[in-house]
Amino acid sequence: MADPKGFLKHGREVAKTRPVSERVKDWNEVYVPGSLLPIISEQASRCMDCGIPFCHNGCPLGNLIPEWNDFAYREDWTAASERLHATNNFPEFTGRLCPAPCESACVLGINQPAVTIKNVEVSIIDKAWEAGTVAAQAPERLSGKTVAVIGSGPAGLAAAQQLTRAGHTVAVYERADRVGGLLRYGIPEFKMEKRHINRRIEQMRAEGTRFRTGIEIGRDLKATDLRKRYDAVVIAAGATTARDLPVPGRELKGVYQAMEYLPLANKVQEGDYVTSPVSAEGKHVIVIGGGDTGADCVGTAHRQGAASVTQLEIMPRPGEDRAPNQPWPTFPMLYKVTSAHEEGGERVYSVSTTHFEGDEDGNVQWLHLTEVEFIDGKLTPKPGTERRIPAQLVTLAMGFTGTDRANGLVEQFGLDLDERGNIARDADFQTNVPGVFVAGDAGRGQSLIVWAIAEGRSAAKGVDRFLTGVSDLPAPIRPTDRSLMV
Repeated sequence: MADPKGFLKHGREVAKTRPVSERVKDWNEVYVPGSLLPIISEQASRCMDCGIPFCHNGCPLGNLIPEWNDFAYREDWTAASERLHATNNFPEFTGRLCPAPCESACVLGINQPAVTIKNVEVSIIDKAWEAGTVAAQAPERLSGKTVAVIGSGPAGLAAAQQLTRAGHTVAVYERADRVGGLLRYGIPEFKMEKRHINRRIEQMRAEGTRFRTGIEIGRDLKATDLRKRYDAVVIAAGATTARDLPVPGRELKGVYQAMEYLPLANKVQEGDYVTSPVSAEGKHVIVIGGGDTGADCVGTAHRQGAASVTQLEIMPRPGEDRAPNQPWPTFPMLYKVTSAHEEGGERVYSVSTTHFEGDEDGNVQWLHLTEVEFIDGKLTPKPGTERRIPAQLVTLAMGFTGTDRANGLVEQFGLDLDERGNIARDADFQTNVPGVFVAGDAGRGQSLIVWAIAEGRSAAKGVDRFLTGVSDLPAPIRPTDRSLMV
């Protein structure tokens, strides 16, 4: 145990962010560099090393949180990094992007602010990279088996790294021009600088993983041909079919899916464009959808110089405290103020878009909405609440409905789908096609980065067992485990 009285001596303290006036002028991460290390030891001391550490169950990866909290308290960064990597391939990703269900399950959180688990995690891994202790782990011998991984998001990368370290020859196929999936082109630079992805890719290359970019399985290379080339295939293509808004005026210029808008801003940071082809500069921006992707659109619009930013959400505003039906240690739906929301803009709840209005050139100019309320369990428009607001750029951030069916991958493999439209799999993450496995959002549906990594690790065990008959790889979850899913 770090400090038996740590939670009594210290209050919760989180990472400091740079002033809004400064950070909206650049695309660097919003946190003050180096601000965590001076406080992280005392924050780690607040961990009580509970008899039953519910944080383990709150984390889909089963992270050994009390153990690395203790090492962080003692400033034994090498040991802390080792315990962190024992369950998580990419803690610098989760430490920046995960909404931390582990903190919602923290026992201290019953009646006090939870331990800053996420901040401790990212401090440990950043310190490890700084010290040069994150090294490639190439296998001692090769198995002679080959595996193709479709998709280079967190699930695909985790599966690929585990299988490479098990001795299999792994090739990762990515349809975009760079590796990383939504980590690369869906997450804005101010939330996670892409250097964190780049150095992990270099580590994986040094271990033996091969990457093939600019190849879309189903279009550029038939799925059936891929299956013939490799002993096993892991589909980690994500749930990239965006939910649309079928209202009048949807066809107007200036109305985009979030994943049409955000990648272009990231490509500017990669040097592909001087300015984004779809920019919010000087425009009244409307973001439809109140989740994390919507917040990413808000922060991006601020940095592009939007005249105004308004975020719309059809559901009522969540409370700031746990609702009675969301007791500890479940993951509650709470009102969140992200770094993007700190930077300005308006958030409007309980409203539904009725239609868009454009100018004579077909450019969107207005968004018409109405307030809604629950009546007999259904969201119903409130009469007399219709109004319009200026809208010269609209982004749709309403979530995703499943894996991409347009490229023919599902049909070419002959895959079965489950009742939710995701690729069906068994307890080993294997589909109805022998040797073809699925991990992450493609099989689970839209979810969190921490679930994606956990699924990638678990699917890797199933693949390893399929190829060799046995497997010593860890498997943190089963496909039927949907607890704490958000």
